[in-house]
Amino acid sequence: MTWIKTIPLAEADEKLRAALEAQRTLYPVEYALPVHPTPDSGASEIVASHSLLPDALFHAFATFGVLLSPDLPLTRRQHEMITTIVSMTNRCHY
Repeated sequence: MTWIKTIPLAEADEKLRAALEAQRTLYPVEYALPVHPTPDSGASEIVASHSLLPDALFHAFATFGVLLSPDLPLTRRQHEMITTIVSMTNRCHY
């Protein structure tokens, strides 16, 4: 659970809804269901923590989505290995 104010999906304006949907379309299908969804929005906690700044939310998470593109010369396995090591290094629980 985030410790900052977040905007529930039910209260999201069009800009926030558009940012959430646009960044979500860039991710592989395996990322469709968040591991730690927030009860009020269904978004992952880390995405919800950016809900006050829709532009920042989109750019931060779209970057990662683009880095997972199957058009890049890395395999999906290599992408997952890199993200796992980065998360471990940053002591992330997700």
